[in-house]
Amino acid sequence: MKALTWQGLNDVAVKEVPDPRIEQPTDAVVRVTSTAICGSDLHLYGVLAPYLTPGDVLGHEFMGIVEEVGSAVGNLAVGDRVVVPFNISCGHCWMCSRGLFAQCETTQNVDQGKGASLFGYTSLYGAVPGGQAERVRVPHADFGPIKVPHEGEDERYLYLSDILPTAWQGVDYADVPEGGSLVVLGLGPVGQLAVRAAKHRGIDHVIAVDLVPERLAAAATAGATTIDLSAVDDVADAVRDLTDGRGADGVLEAVGMEAHGNPIAGAAISAASRLPKVVARAAIEKVGIDRLDALLTAFEAVRRGGTVSISGVYGGMADPMPMMTMFDKGLTLRMGQCHVKQWTDDLLDIVSQDDDVLGLESLATHRAPLDAAPELYRTFRDKAEGCLKVVLKP
Repeated sequence: MKALTWQGLNDVAVKEVPDPRIEQPTDAVVRVTSTAICGSDLHLYGVLAPYLTPGDVLGHEFMGIVEEVGSAVGNLAVGDRVVVPFNISCGHCWMCSRGLFAQCETTQNVDQGKGASLFGYTSLYGAVPGGQAERVRVPHADFGPIKVPHEGEDERYLYLSDILPTAWQGVDYADVPEGGSLVVLGLGPVGQLAVRAAKHRGIDHVIAVDLVPERLAAAATAGATTIDLSAVDDVADAVRDLTDGRGADGVLEAVGMEAHGNPIAGAAISAASRLPKVVARAAIEKVGIDRLDALLTAFEAVRRGGTVSISGVYGGMADPMPMMTMFDKGLTLRMGQCHVKQWTDDLLDIVSQDDDVLGLESLATHRAPLDAAPELYRTFRDKAEGCLKVVLKP
């Protein structure tokens, strides 16, 4: 079968790879009908190269049709249409029983000191072949896959795999009180859905920050007040001007380790990713840093006693934190990989409505066959051609 594979730093290619097969009684094989490129995939394209091996199959946002099920999978049948959460969880361990599916103890990568395994996401998270492929073996299919109706476009349901529950969890974690305000930093796919989710949840005062005109325009159309990062001297001051001088009740940081700014940090990250793997891994795990401009902005833009919700992915182990500011302001921080299945029931009800209330079918700006993935990785990375979201059709 064809699959998108990692070949090296900033180098991906569609290759022929072995067809997946049932390996455990709880497995299923899914024929992929739609798969997306996520902002987190760009970390693999560059920063996290030391944890990849040429030939690794990428992708963690996908859906399709069940083609085969293991003997212990009683909840699925051949022909079912499913969306597959990006984190692989068993549904019954101590963590899963508490809704912490991203920390599943059955698939947890103990040797790496990491949480649940993820599709298509490096040796840190299990090196499980991903969904930018014609077919995928789905472990723990007795719990993970979400059955969806056969009617309707894939893109009505596709984002239940990651970015929609990630945005929903980010808004929930921001803990905005009734009548309060929310800042969304970063208006990529997660940020856009966070704006829409916040408005749907009744948060009227949503402030959206980015520097890409098309992304700012999309957020404004969804009802947000926008701040163009390139047009203000200080984002936090601009936020305070819109919030009675206090700052926002909650800030959702949807940018992560590859924020714009700080060329010194950017150069250090780039250099580390080019070192021999053993050396690079040691550098990242002991002294690794991230570009922190978005996160530092969040700490400044939130009001005293407010909450910063971090949905952007970070990987540094030696990031300097402004502890004086965080302590003095009495901030609450919530963060982490999304516990996808914790939000599935509520979100499936919303996306199954006749009206596409979250604008899911119009989120993607680029749609193409799987063979076009290498070019579209570059387009998405460079934010070229107004690219906001890419959906591939294997």
